[in-house]
Amino acid sequence: MTETTRERATTPEDLARLFVERANAGDAEGLAELYAPDAVLAYPPGSSTVGRDAIRAVCERMLEHTTEPFRLEEAMPTVRYGDLALTSTRPADNTGGRVQVARRRPDGTWLRIMDRPEVRAPGRDGG
Repeated sequence: MTETTRERATTPEDLARLFVERANAGDAEGLAELYAPDAVLAYPPGSSTVGRDAIRAVCERMLEHTTEPFRLEEAMPTVRYGDLALTSTRPADNTGGRVQVARRRPDGTWLRIMDRPEVRAPGRDGG
């Protein structure tokens, strides 16, 4: 499949739903397409993965080790500033929070440009 045949995010909030759908389908290429070509992903924990190709490779490894389906998590209110949006969710795995910055493209669709999938809450392991 190519990017043009997959559903695109028409709102910043769509990105979380599309991530879950594609992860549960085992679609690492589709996951990477949710990110801008020069996006930064703070994953694996303690690392930065830069660029869509590197993000696809990280997603492939993540999906190889996934044993349970991903679930859509409770969204926090989106904060918008022009063509930028800050999205976040309350993680089901109690990692403290997930935070993303998305940018609207000229065609009106949205891509993640920064993603921090794990933010440890104070007092928890790693925080």
